[in-house]
Amino acid sequence: MGRRSRGRRLQQQQRPEDAEDGAEGGGKRGEAGWEGGYPEIVKENKLFEHYYQELKIVPEGEWGQFMDALREPLPATLRITGYKSHAKEILHCLKNKYFKELEDLEVDGQKVEVPQPLSWYPEELAWHTNLSRKILRKSPQLEKFHQFLVSETESGNISRQEAVSMIPPLLLNVRPHHKILDMCAAPGSKTTQLIEMLHADMNVPFPEGFVIANDVDNKRCYLLVHQAKRLSSPCIMVVNHDASSIPRLQIDVDGRKEILFYDRILCDVPCSGDGTMRKNIDVWKKWTTLNSLQLHGLQLRIATRGAEQLAEGGRMVYSTCSLNPIEDEAVIASLLEKSEGALELADVSDELPGLKWMPGITQWKVMTKDGQWFTDWDTVPHSRHTQIRPTMFPPKDPEKLQAMHLERCLRILPHHQNTGGFFVAVLVKKSSMPWNKRQPKLQGKSAETRESTQLSPAGPAEGKPADPSKLESPSFTGTGDTEIAHAAEDLENNGNKKDGVCGPPPSKKMKLFGFKEDPFVFIPEDDPLFPPIEKFYALAPSFPRMNLLTRTTEGKKRQLYMVSKELRNVLLNNSEKMKVINTGIKVWCRNNSGEEFDCAFRLAQEGIYTLYPFINSRIITVSMEDVKILLTQENPFFRKLSSETYSQAKDLAKGSVVLKYEPDSANPDALQCPIVLCGWRGKASIRTFVPKNERLHYLRMMGLEVLGEKKKEGVILTNESAASTGQPENEVPEEQRAGEPNSPDAEEANSPDVTAACDPAGVPPPR
Repeated sequence: MGRRSRGRRLQQQQRPEDAEDGAEGGGKRGEAGWEGGYPEIVKENKLFEHYYQELKIVPEGEWGQFMDALREPLPATLRITGYKSHAKEILHCLKNKYFKELEDLEVDGQKVEVPQPLSWYPEELAWHTNLSRKILRKSPQLEKFHQFLVSETESGNISRQEAVSMIPPLLLNVRPHHKILDMCAAPGSKTTQLIEMLHADMNVPFPEGFVIANDVDNKRCYLLVHQAKRLSSPCIMVVNHDASSIPRLQIDVDGRKEILFYDRILCDVPCSGDGTMRKNIDVWKKWTTLNSLQLHGLQLRIATRGAEQLAEGGRMVYSTCSLNPIEDEAVIASLLEKSEGALELADVSDELPGLKWMPGITQWKVMTKDGQWFTDWDTVPHSRHTQIRPTMFPPKDPEKLQAMHLERCLRILPHHQNTGGFFVAVLVKKSSMPWNKRQPKLQGKSAETRESTQLSPAGPAEGKPADPSKLESPSFTGTGDTEIAHAAEDLENNGNKKDGVCGPPPSKKMKLFGFKEDPFVFIPEDDPLFPPIEKFYALAPSFPRMNLLTRTTEGKKRQLYMVSKELRNVLLNNSEKMKVINTGIKVWCRNNSGEEFDCAFRLAQEGIYTLYPFINSRIITVSMEDVKILLTQENPFFRKLSSETYSQAKDLAKGSVVLKYEPDSANPDALQCPIVLCGWRGKASIRTFVPKNERLHYLRMMGLEVLGEKKKEGVILTNESAASTGQPENEVPEEQRAGEPNSPDAEEANSPDVTAACDPAGVPPPR
């Protein structure tokens, strides 16, 4: 890999636009300048001002407001996850408790404004406040509100995401049956939005659609896994590839191999990030036009690769957190020109009512880092040709330029709605890309040669028309080209691949860096492990047992995961061309002493909402008071629970159970969303296996204020229990507790999501 390719890869790894997305660590480096130890960064850059004043991207008379807004800290924003049935309860809790406590509050002499909903986000599920992230973290008056945000974020019920970052997924207009590719996904806030949209109907545990989330940086892929895991979806797969050469995938359709085309593609490319100056203040001193000139070629290649993999009639959103037309309109214009009518810009002006935006510009110039301007390619001296490319300029032909409708692009300016800067363009595919329409030639190349051609990270030279043979692997070129698909199938069938095993790709086919992943092994139909599970939980005949997988080929299977049948199809047909980092949700964990019980596997809270519709046995219906007891006490005895709960539990054998709360519509003051918890029926008690943050979430939704925790006794103190003192009634003597497992918090909540295959299985109490 050459120096320029390494530089591009480094740029892709250091994407500033999502530094805040759901990750507490985002922006820490920038804030160091405010907290002492480093001199404060002066928020001035004359070249920046000169450049954008010359390009006239800001309306006449608004320049002062634009610059003033850029110098102000970015306000905190949050989004309530929309697909969980608890969204309305969280919204009710926020509006009636936490937001009310912020009224008439002053912090550092500044009056705290009560958070307001983003006018353009549906169903009041996104909110913004005048509080910066720094004040929110440091102020003692806001500690309770901050703890709420942190805890609910960890539970996956809230995403602390910048407002403009929420726009691209909304404009994708996702439906539950859509196949979606997120090309540059880390750290994952937009990916979680896409997952929510797939699960719009919570009564459907397995939507037909799925999300494949990709990132070039192996380490950032694990952050992406952590974000996606919060939503516990069986329809997400995280992969690790260079987006500009992400491989074409195949799926099995009625016994034949077909190329996978995506219905929706999110192309949120790496960019210079000058729209993020409000939170990444380093940009003020580091900004130069050179960043945009270096990234333009990579952005165009990623967008081109996305367009190739988009299905006809599909929608692709291209977005950056840069205001620079070299990274924005120039990429879109070049892509439209090379598509020869296959792509067109969609008019989305009425899709987000309430959002203020500026239309895309149709004329712009190119400036070098030393301030030299060029209006068209013909005026660029030969010595500058490696830095400036013809695709950076607007099309010369006025008719062609007008037909592109670049004014349909959206540029969000910071001073219009107190946000960051952003650019979005929505593309619709009308027909195959021109190089896909030509009849492909299947040459006698080896599989390795074809693969290396397809995955070459260097790609075509910047700005030059893309060579079809480099952009597309010959073996997968063409829409609906069955001959090529069959040829690819024959090549795969020649290998000695084990049935149901999706291992890591051979090193000779891909030069990939990072951790070696465990294989994905689907449970065979005749595996003796499954019948005891099926019998113990009385699983419905419709249960998709073929979708169960584990992460080991040898020894005892400790965790069982589940994916949708569509992702199973993708996994089984592409294991040698795709580096999968993570997929599937954990549904069962092995008990260390499982042989003592009728079933060696207990239920996992992570996958219970997916699994519950198929379970017909070992379900205990509990009241709201029971839920409070179960979540605040580690091992409550039966006598602490209601008589209805005891009558259901007393005849059950020891082992894993489902605890189900159904809301009472006749009692509007009670919690109005269903709750499903994993529990363990012991000899004389029941305990829950629920991660700590999820416990706190349910308690808050029931109106309880969590005050603290007695770790030794396994008791969570709430405003209802604070008055009581002494040893809890249900506390088990120390000698009886000997040999019991760790709390479920230690087992599930504290185990790293990114190494789910190696999580401790947990041993339920043998009582």
